[in-house]
Amino acid sequence: MRIVLIGASGMVGQGVLRACLEAPDVTEIIVIGRRALHGYEDPRLNVFITPDLEDFEAVGDTFANVDACFFCAGVSSFGMSEAAYRAVTYDLTLHVAQQLLARSPGMTMVYVSGAGADSTAQGKTMWARVRGQTENALQRLPFRQVAIFRPSAIIPEDGIQSRTTSYRWMYAVLKPLLTLARRISPDRVLTTGIIGEAMLNAVRRGVPQSILKPADIHRLAASQA
Repeated sequence: MRIVLIGASGMVGQGVLRACLEAPDVTEIIVIGRRALHGYEDPRLNVFITPDLEDFEAVGDTFANVDACFFCAGVSSFGMSEAAYRAVTYDLTLHVAQQLLARSPGMTMVYVSGAGADSTAQGKTMWARVRGQTENALQRLPFRQVAIFRPSAIIPEDGIQSRTTSYRWMYAVLKPLLTLARRISPDRVLTTGIIGEAMLNAVRRGVPQSILKPADIHRLAASQA
């Protein structure tokens, strides 16, 4: 499989990248980002640097015959206006998706949204409404399939940390509780590794429905051919 990964420096993206590198059926990982990726040495890794994703163009053969895009990039809506949040969530995501789709019309799109996203796109909560609009727009595009991941609690593994300082503090405080909650209900508290494996299985085996909640993601990660 040839995979495009966006958001590889984030907490979820790091877990997805590691899952891809550990998968023998992944032949190439094309990471799209603003800067070089350090700490990884693998001949299958191809880093495509673009300073601004809104200017990204899927030119050349690099983005032809791609099997899937794992879109893990995202920002917190805290302190942002709806217009600003929509620009970096809806507009940017759709731009990248359309660019990739033009070069690889048979590809799968896997998009990391969030628990509570509003599919009606009419609710009062701004971030949930914009996320829902983004999910709906992606599902209208002619991908082979679209998988919308809506994780809630996530435990970072293997030393992975969020780039957001407040999130790092939160995970440091809550990790013991999340670990306990995962032992009690493993299908509700996910790990970065489980999310990565579920994304790969979405491409390998397909998904039962477009919107995947934590329990669905857990089952998908555990599914066998």
